[in-house]
Amino acid sequence: MLRAPIKHCRNCGAAVVYRVPDDGDTHPRAVCPACDTIHYENPLNVVGTIPYWGEQVLLCKRNIEPRWGKWTLPAGFMELNETTAEGAARETDEEAGAQFEMEGLQSVLSVPRVGQVHLYYRARLLSDQFNPGPETIETRLYTESEIPWEEIAFKTVAETLRCFFEDRRRGTFDVHNIDLV
Repeated sequence: MLRAPIKHCRNCGAAVVYRVPDDGDTHPRAVCPACDTIHYENPLNVVGTIPYWGEQVLLCKRNIEPRWGKWTLPAGFMELNETTAEGAARETDEEAGAQFEMEGLQSVLSVPRVGQVHLYYRARLLSDQFNPGPETIETRLYTESEIPWEEIAFKTVAETLRCFFEDRRRGTFDVHNIDLV
């Protein structure tokens, strides 16, 4: 896991200890010996879209690390007080400046080694004009055969695109649950 371990209790500030709690849990947790608070660490949600215009999908060239200069779908970390679809829409607006209509969920990808779950929605573009934000170098529409597969930033994006194009060829869209271990 890439996140630093919890060191202090968020309730009282005391140093925590890692142990299996006495409440029947089976995993070591950060437990506060002063106030008995158990601190749970949960995966982060990454939410995004597959914006499409006819036979093409919209990709964004990253202007941030990790994977600066590589192509991705518009996506990012879900914020508190938003649904997964709201977060995906926000990220698509921020990164691509696209006008679109949200559609159904396409993929749910578990990435346990980095403590993340990625959720991608289909998004039908209403225009082929884009106004990318500061996290994006450029946006471009690609047909499946034009996608620079070797320049895709993340495996979750490549897997989602493959599922999208396969579903489109079949004429029906499913939700794909994928574990990337």
